[in-house]
Amino acid sequence: MKDKPNLIFDVGEVLLEYRWKDMLRDYGLCEADALRVGTEVFEDSSNLWSTFDRGIVTMEEIIASYCHKYPADGEAITWFISHGEYMHVPRPAVWKLVHQLKESGFRIYLLSNYPEVLFQKHTEYADFMQDIDGLMVSYMIHQSKPDRAIYEALCDKYGLTPESCLFFDDRLENVQGARDFGMTAVHVTSQESLLEYLRSLL
Repeated sequence: MKDKPNLIFDVGEVLLEYRWKDMLRDYGLCEADALRVGTEVFEDSSNLWSTFDRGIVTMEEIIASYCHKYPADGEAITWFISHGEYMHVPRPAVWKLVHQLKESGFRIYLLSNYPEVLFQKHTEYADFMQDIDGLMVSYMIHQSKPDRAIYEALCDKYGLTPESCLFFDDRLENVQGARDFGMTAVHVTSQESLLEYLRSLL
């Protein structure tokens, strides 16, 4: 990419951190129970969270499904999903670099898996939202990474070619999905590694 690439960022564990275990500890669960409930929510074998990400079900419906499947943890799960405003942690150092990259001529996009209600809660006061040129979030099209359709939807909406895009994501399957689509993609393993990479672009 000789010209400045279009920079495309995932949100969770890239522009924001998640404190889901600490959040469940705040609710009153011990460490082991917090880990168990978090695993039930995010790693459920029937992919309940994925349906929430894709905007296929409402918050009330997803809570009802979890409570039906995990009745002993229903109260904790209900509180956890209902209070997503306590889950995220800002990464202001990353946001500052994103702003500097924007000012230096890069175009900035978001490509993320998120249910609408949590996306709104997690980005409402996020500085990076002032710097983006566009976004594609899973709930908008009922498709999620690493499905090719969501990468394609972003490019189609904003007239981007895959070859002009540099994508950052914390999940290897999403990085591979971007590469399969033709994007250059970086696996984000820590905030520090992301900061180092972004500084190298300035």
